[in-house]
Amino acid sequence: MMARILVYNNDTDRMESFSRGENQAMPYNTGDTLRVGEFRGSSNSTVLWTTKRVMESFNKQRALWGRPLYVGYAFKRPWEGGHGSQSQHYAGTAMDMAQNLTSAERSSLRRSAANSGLWSYVEPANLTPTWVHVDRRQSPSACASGYPVLRRGSRSTYVLILQDGLNTRGFRAGGLDGQFGPATEDAVRRYQSARGLRSDGIVGCATWTMLQGEVVGKGRSSTTID
Repeated sequence: MMARILVYNNDTDRMESFSRGENQAMPYNTGDTLRVGEFRGSSNSTVLWTTKRVMESFNKQRALWGRPLYVGYAFKRPWEGGHGSQSQHYAGTAMDMAQNLTSAERSSLRRSAANSGLWSYVEPANLTPTWVHVDRRQSPSACASGYPVLRRGSRSTYVLILQDGLNTRGFRAGGLDGQFGPATEDAVRRYQSARGLRSDGIVGCATWTMLQGEVVGKGRSSTTID
């Protein structure tokens, strides 16, 4: 299977597109240490997304660890479900690793990740005892935790989540390009108006909460776009 992989380049503030096979390395991955199929995990989507910064953090974490890092779960599209309503997995900024290691080895990796400064968040062992969750999320978030505020001009994998959700709910925002342009803003305003929210075209906590509640884990629809 060939996948279209969208990468937000944090250095240039641009979205980039790659075509890769399952056994090829992810864009910006060094040493062929994270392949497309590993990053995909159980997702059935032909479109995946992540950020350059996440790939660079994985490269450095792998170098610190000094041996292979098994990634058992990384990406899902929101309508595929599998995690909470504003999971960083839907943004392509999170990885669940080390399911094949012992508890002691996972503890060592968790300490390494926490001390490295490479990640925004390393989940404590009491929440994920059989794997190590790391993510490099964008802050600040619109709600107490979750996704950032988006508005016209935003570019990120969070815009991809937004576009995917709007399209899936029938509020066509155009294709998946990760760029919050006029078509996406119009779709946001129409969605907000239809749901009794303030129709300002800005995606804050209330809009994120309602949209994700309608999309996460509900499956693709006839209006979902790849």
